[in-house]
Amino acid sequence: MSYRLVAHLQQEAVSVSDACRVLQVSRSGYYAHRRAKPSTKALQEQTHVKAAFAASGASYGSRRVMHALRAQGLRLGRYRIRTLMREAELRTNWKRKFVSTTNSKHALPVAENVLDRQFDVAEPKRAWVSDITYVRTAQGWLYLAVVLDLYSRKVVGWAMAPTMPTDLVMSALTMALQQRRPGPGLVLHSDRGSQYASAEYQALLRRHQIVCSMSRKGNCWDNAVMERFFLNLKMERVWRGLSVFLCAGQVKAHRRWNGEPAIS
Repeated sequence: MSYRLVAHLQQEAVSVSDACRVLQVSRSGYYAHRRAKPSTKALQEQTHVKAAFAASGASYGSRRVMHALRAQGLRLGRYRIRTLMREAELRTNWKRKFVSTTNSKHALPVAENVLDRQFDVAEPKRAWVSDITYVRTAQGWLYLAVVLDLYSRKVVGWAMAPTMPTDLVMSALTMALQQRRPGPGLVLHSDRGSQYASAEYQALLRRHQIVCSMSRKGNCWDNAVMERFFLNLKMERVWRGLSVFLCAGQVKAHRRWNGEPAIS
């Protein structure tokens, strides 16, 4: 354990000499420990970590790898996994910049922020959130509209198209309505983009007695759950230059995956 601490302190810009002196271990012993071959147990642990990392498409950090291994009945601490990942030079490959897709500069009426960031709800079909994002495929840009149930954090409706007209968000909502059949009073939150403020979309909400809620101007945190979903989707599933049809399969897979507890 002391030798591990020396290695950790060295990564924090503490010299080996100082670390060994504080921990009262010999420098020669530390270097001999570093040269020693890893134990069978360590090799097995690293194999499991590499497998979980590869299965994620090189997108999982140490925390997510830990949860993936625990789901298989393997209990490794996060910091142990972090060490193994560093030794194996396993690095995530998902850095991307967020770009807004909806246009809030319009003269259409907008709704109040009824949801008011109350993202924890007690039962399903009481509060949904929706948004649009884009993914780059082998055939070009593809726009994706999604509806999430805040209770389960599962996708209840989605639609994709090469453009993002009002029909895109209406198709996603129509799927959700057909599959879930919510009662009157459901709160549906979105940003104040023109697609969500359109007369056609608002008429669809009224027909199903849905309460419209919209984020405040320029405040993405009012729809934070939806932003988090898209971030996870892009980190783990999409940014691979896939075809349109493969992207559709990835969204379906993420729809099932997203019902699991959130891991950050």
